[in-house]
Amino acid sequence: MHPLISTEALAAALSGDRPPVVLDVRWKLGGPPGRQDYEVAHIPGAEYADLDSELSSEPGPGGRHPLPEPAALERVLRAAGVRAGHPVVAYDGGDGSVAARVWWLLRWAGHEEVAILDGGFAAWTAEGRDVTAETPPPKPGDVEVRPGAMPVVDADGAAALARAGVLLDARAGARYRGETEPVDPRAGHIPGALNAPSSDHVGPDGRWLSADELATRFRALGATADTPLGAYCGSGVTASSVVLALEVAGLTDRTTPAALYAGSWSNWSADPTRPTATGPEPG
Repeated sequence: MHPLISTEALAAALSGDRPPVVLDVRWKLGGPPGRQDYEVAHIPGAEYADLDSELSSEPGPGGRHPLPEPAALERVLRAAGVRAGHPVVAYDGGDGSVAARVWWLLRWAGHEEVAILDGGFAAWTAEGRDVTAETPPPKPGDVEVRPGAMPVVDADGAAALARAGVLLDARAGARYRGETEPVDPRAGHIPGALNAPSSDHVGPDGRWLSADELATRFRALGATADTPLGAYCGSGVTASSVVLALEVAGLTDRTTPAALYAGSWSNWSADPTRPTATGPEPG
């Protein structure tokens, strides 16, 4: 299953004989909670999954959005109807940077058939497609979470990637340069990391760039199919979209995906002994 699915393809699949499980994961840094948007309108049949309480563990030393415990994630996915060998599509408000967390988590858990909706809910509604406020009846799933299918690095592993490969920082440029830091203890970036904002994955229409355009962008940062690659962001969420984008670009594949620093800057910056770089250069 390709990591991206178009609105047209999703609409066709939902009316087909093997409709995917659809997960609404709309979320905004600083709120309000995405469930409020879901309760107003969502794609028919979609279940809501909350990033903070269901797709992450409690914040702490591991960061603001640590990976969920496998058993807890399995309960959430089963409650949403996710079944073994059955396709799943996740969507957020638009650019896919949050939906990519679901894509990454399911791939990490060993579930292969998962994609994110290109353009998200914004694209769906812009085309006048059906929405509803009705919550679908429960359809318990049977998925088994077997973590480990996607590589994860800790702070030391991220530092090693910045030295020996290419470590991409998915945050906005101002946060990377250390000009502002709205949520984490210190401003700046991991020394050696290169800025690759997740917002740059999409074009003016809110849909993802082509594979060739993404490949050109990443190659300009030194990423190649032969380079060790990794990504981080503020708390390990939007960095998932960099991992996805590298696969769409053809620079990684299912057998050799980029590594995710799950704790990301919220973990790195909490340790005062770890160095920090500021400004536009990797440092």
